[in-house]
Amino acid sequence: MSVVHDYHVHSNYSDGTQMPRMLDAAADAGLRAIGFADHCNVAQRETLLRGKREYGINLDRTYPLRREAVESLREQYDLRIFDAVELDYDPRDEGDIASFLDDADFDYAVGSVHRVEGTNVQRSAPFAEMPERERRAFVDDYYERLATLVESELFAIAAHVDLVERTPELRGYTTADHHAMVADAFRRSRTVPEVNAGRVLRDYGEYHPAPDFRAALRERGIEFVTGSDAHEPDEVRERHAALEELFAEREVSPVRLFE
Repeated sequence: MSVVHDYHVHSNYSDGTQMPRMLDAAADAGLRAIGFADHCNVAQRETLLRGKREYGINLDRTYPLRREAVESLREQYDLRIFDAVELDYDPRDEGDIASFLDDADFDYAVGSVHRVEGTNVQRSAPFAEMPERERRAFVDDYYERLATLVESELFAIAAHVDLVERTPELRGYTTADHHAMVADAFRRSRTVPEVNAGRVLRDYGEYHPAPDFRAALRERGIEFVTGSDAHEPDEVRERHAALEELFAEREVSPVRLFE
């Protein structure tokens, strides 16, 4: 029943903490494997290119350097360390994503929908004055894009599969039909969802996916991997404990990508 693999943490190669500090925390937590899945976007649209440079999230260029560090750290830690990536997904970028993943040859890739038509789903400001009808339409678009991500089979893992619920202005517009559409996509795909603990100990206070969504996935025989989505060492420890408790309560174990 134990949770011993964490497939989704971040380092200073995107918006997280130095890898040795994250690995120390993973060892303290009793993990056996940890995956550095730093943020990455390979879209060539000008606004995204500018944002990458301004915020310093350039793994599409820096992953060879991080790989050198991972190889060195593997010699120092009694942990399995995965060299992974969390890629922003947009259907327009499928060709660029596929080419990048072929060239980069990560251990695995995590796919995420963070934006819909350029709007970040985690920010409240764009939705504060938006009419309810438009919010519902935006959430519809989010889940349609998520289902397309799953069906693309570009990724081993789909991250935080009801991310819109994290944003108060979008919370509550997710429906059972959304759950069914995405769960059916997973049933047809090799991509697996994660149980993501990124907000369970913070303001949202729930895992991704939420309980009713997890139930819809389980009804279709879909299993989960685990990801803390940690950016800091304390988050590795605290979220690992929370994930352990969740799976122990349900007397099930998460799946592992590698044995």
